[in-house]
Amino acid sequence: MDPSPPATPFPDLNLVPYPLPFPKLEPKLERPDLAGSSPLADDHSGPREPPPPNPNPNLSSLLSPEVHTPLQQLSPTADEDALFAEYFRLAQLFLSSYTAKRPVRPANDARSLVPAPQAGPPAAPAPESNGSSSALVVSKRRKTRSAEMVRVSSLSVRDQIYFRDLVRRTRITFESLRALLIREEEKAERLGLLAKRTRADLKAAALMADRDLWLNRDKRIIGAIPGINIGDVFFFRMELCVIGLHGQVQAGIDYVPASRSSTGEPIATSIIVSGGYEDDDDGGVVLIYTGHGGRERNQLKQSINQKLEGGNLALERSMNYGIEIRVIRGIKSDRSPIGKVYVYDGLYKIVECWMDTGKSGFGVYKYKLVRMQGQDEMGTVVLKLAEDLKVQPLRVRPAGYLSLDISMGKENFPVSLFNDIDGDQDPLLFEYLAHPVHPLAAFQGKNTDGGGGCECVSNCSVGCCCAERNGGEFPYDGNGILLKGKPLIYECGTMCRCPPTCPNRVTQKGLRNRLEVFRSRETGWGVRSLDLIRAGAFICEFSGIVLMKQQAEVLSMNGDSLVCPGRFPGRWVEWGDISDVFPDYVPPDFPSLPDLSCSIDVSRARNVACYLSHSCSPNVFVQFVVYDHYNVSYPHLMIFAMENIPPLRELSIDYGVVDEWVARLMM
Repeated sequence: MDPSPPATPFPDLNLVPYPLPFPKLEPKLERPDLAGSSPLADDHSGPREPPPPNPNPNLSSLLSPEVHTPLQQLSPTADEDALFAEYFRLAQLFLSSYTAKRPVRPANDARSLVPAPQAGPPAAPAPESNGSSSALVVSKRRKTRSAEMVRVSSLSVRDQIYFRDLVRRTRITFESLRALLIREEEKAERLGLLAKRTRADLKAAALMADRDLWLNRDKRIIGAIPGINIGDVFFFRMELCVIGLHGQVQAGIDYVPASRSSTGEPIATSIIVSGGYEDDDDGGVVLIYTGHGGRERNQLKQSINQKLEGGNLALERSMNYGIEIRVIRGIKSDRSPIGKVYVYDGLYKIVECWMDTGKSGFGVYKYKLVRMQGQDEMGTVVLKLAEDLKVQPLRVRPAGYLSLDISMGKENFPVSLFNDIDGDQDPLLFEYLAHPVHPLAAFQGKNTDGGGGCECVSNCSVGCCCAERNGGEFPYDGNGILLKGKPLIYECGTMCRCPPTCPNRVTQKGLRNRLEVFRSRETGWGVRSLDLIRAGAFICEFSGIVLMKQQAEVLSMNGDSLVCPGRFPGRWVEWGDISDVFPDYVPPDFPSLPDLSCSIDVSRARNVACYLSHSCSPNVFVQFVVYDHYNVSYPHLMIFAMENIPPLRELSIDYGVVDEWVARLMM
């Protein structure tokens, strides 16, 4: 993939840390009767002059000034600015301490596939910890969120890929920092240095804000945001703020306040629907949304009448101007680390607004929103469809199934085969092979490279030989999520005494999700999941007959389908990359991996992974793993998620050089 920006005018929406010109602006409203009075900014001919970067951004600017409610579960008395400023102080202290002990990049060190932005202005020094340093942070000059409203016109395919990669990189940074902060707190707990854990998502967001890494701060985008797709799933409200989808940490209505609007009127841009108000009536396509206010904190019932001000007035004004509203729904999910997910469901128009008497007997403002036509299916609808497919697939989709389980019980979960496009039944012609078959050469030298397996009687812990093989730390968290990519991962294997519950046994356990091979008009055969897959989660393994170099050369001349491990680009370096926050971050180079000359023959026997489609902007990547042998010349090709992948979204991987061998897999 070419990581350079697209060669189009104004290619960057807000490529941090430098505010750059905006792409393809279309600031005029669609309604001609609003010409001249639109709250959207007028277009400008020629490139915009970028404002100078602010070396000392104030963290209180991360919260819009109209929000004054406290963050839940943190403090019943402090306001949001003070709380978030305190997290910024802690993040700055962590930044200083981590910087002091991180490895320094050699001058000639090669970077990852996606280059980090050039170093921006020097960061402000971390304030001293004196018990009341929040005031020091709040007093710094801050870069406020822009009130200039713009709409982005249609983008070219290359632009779409560029912005998707930008959003993905930002989300990887957020998740990598959050995981790092959790690990640091776990270490502190083991040493007895931490009495109570804090919110890692807030700390991660604060660290990113310190480096000016929040997206879409220089423009307030009306409508769809480049790089964010309908159906995208998020686990934390702070992540919505970081990418600019919804700018409020707690408030359900995001809007430009009247004091900063060009028309002197507040304008709403997005809402979150999460069941927090008893008078909401969510019908999916048609939504009756209740305004904010009128409740005591942490109470569902209304206690006073709502007022037509703030976000309530902004929704009413957006209705009058015909401005579309982004709708994000918060729903319960056992796949989320917090038990809840936020799903972006697309654009709605407000068609009606009125004052009504609520269920508690107090006046509430209600807004009728109707989903705009011509959009992809709502993410929450897809989630419900996937759940139904897992229970009664033939009732939900009576036609199209060629097999409910092509693995014939060889996988932990059935792998269905679906084709409602044509008569192709090609996957049924292959023997299903859940695990690859290695040559005897792979098991030679099994007890080299550090001897046999670990002697742990219970689950492995830091200090055992398997941790040392991985550079002194385990590659997964307690939920089996990959913490950061590495050239090679050593899992506990057949020579180890630790039990199957050991957290260093993940990929060897097989599928953890319900997968489906399906026929696609765009990619031929493809793969999708019926489950929500977390970023960093193991998905599946490339399986077939593993061949030595000489055998592969013979079969390649016969035109057989071969998967070549050495041809996959090293996208593992992207997962866990925090170089945007720590510019001297060095991707792991241990355990080392030699040049791979083996191949996997999938011309007769294969598994679900062989139907992954190619993309230069993929959502999964290859991580090399060994566990049943320690011959690093024959690693397992394990597939991990690079982002949160919602159900029924096609999985795509970067095969590197796309030629006939890839085409034969996807036919």
